[in-house]
Amino acid sequence: MNDLATAPTSTKVTREQLDDLWPEIDWIERPTLREAVAKTWLLAFERGPLTPEDLKTIPFTLLVANCPTTFMEHKRCVVHIANESAKAMQVFMGNALKIDLDTVIAGAILADVGKLLEYEIKGGKSQQSERGELLRHPFTGVALALECGVPDAVCHIIAAHAAEGDLVKRSTEAFIVHHADFMAYLPFKNPNNLKK
Repeated sequence: MNDLATAPTSTKVTREQLDDLWPEIDWIERPTLREAVAKTWLLAFERGPLTPEDLKTIPFTLLVANCPTTFMEHKRCVVHIANESAKAMQVFMGNALKIDLDTVIAGAILADVGKLLEYEIKGGKSQQSERGELLRHPFTGVALALECGVPDAVCHIIAAHAAEGDLVKRSTEAFIVHHADFMAYLPFKNPNNLKK
């Protein structure tokens, strides 16, 4: 088993390639957070077997048979849902809830970064890697993000966005990303929702 610092094959991705993949990174206003988010994705590509092109073709989940939506379609949708939801909550509930929009955006962008270590492609099909069987993406995602200087409030979102987060008290920002993620996931669990 490889440790987190190595991968069977790795991909060197440029910042320009990352910006093409993730234009939403520019929505993050704080420069240090924006750079930490970018650095985390670049490190994930370096440590994992997937390429930016893979993310545009592989299914976003292995839990839906013949999933018709790609990783990047799902991820970018989640970021847009989370961003718009956070803005609406600021407008209507801003007097009662603290919501840091940069934290929401960064957390939504990084929530599945660990899947670059959890997934691999074998024989042209996506599958869970050996590491992924032992460590789901919330765990590897937090490890990558901490190494890149991502703040704890954002790492909390990575850790709590999936079912593992049901065991902790989620921040407001983590609730927003969690629900955005599940809004763009759960409808696929019902085959009747899919276009024929």
